[in-house]
Amino acid sequence: MTGAASGIGLATAEMLHRRGAAVTGLDINPAVTRVLKKPGLVGLTCDVTDAAALKESVEAAIRQFGGLDIVVSNAGIFSPSERLEDLSDANWEKSLSLNLTSHRTLLELVIPYLKLGFDPTIIVNASKNVPARGRVPVLYSVAKAGLTQLARVAALELAKDGIRVNILHPHAVFDTAAWTQDVLEARARNYGMTVDQYKRNNLLGVVVTSQDVAALVCAMAGPAFAKTTGAQVPVDGGSDRVI
Repeated sequence: MTGAASGIGLATAEMLHRRGAAVTGLDINPAVTRVLKKPGLVGLTCDVTDAAALKESVEAAIRQFGGLDIVVSNAGIFSPSERLEDLSDANWEKSLSLNLTSHRTLLELVIPYLKLGFDPTIIVNASKNVPARGRVPVLYSVAKAGLTQLARVAALELAKDGIRVNILHPHAVFDTAAWTQDVLEARARNYGMTVDQYKRNNLLGVVVTSQDVAALVCAMAGPAFAKTTGAQVPVDGGSDRVI
């Protein structure tokens, strides 16, 4: 599992572990080695945009637990809000590197092991911005759209090997590192809302949490999705633009 030191990644790693999985969580934040430190729950410091470091971490996980059955491709950043005519080349490359290319590298590394796995599955964390792009930011939306297409291609290619690939599209999961108070206030202003209105800006009027997303990941890894691949499932409280 990538992006495992906090937010959705941490919640998912812990929930998978509670449900019986042996979990290796990767994150550039060294805190991952502290927050994931139990028998069968291991954190490794890794910059997933560094292909060599990612390879080393995947191999370490295989040595630790003897195989690979579930891959949760979750690492990502919420990019700055920039209009097309003002895009920063550095921000563009940073977003693509982490939100798209690192996931492609991870797939390349894990597929040979998953082919030997038990009921193997890949779960990709994309974004509600794919089926219903918001006003900003283009950097994030473009990368996540590419990631979704990558996962769809993987579902087509890997079905013959019995490897399922499914995609989840969370929206506005506020108990994550991406949602600082400054970011939250800026997004709310952009939509002409208060912070509380923005947090509940969905059809059900609910606040989506990391635990909600983790529960869906666990479902996708389990028997409920045993005969499903290529699915794109929202975790957004209901969006009229998606529905």
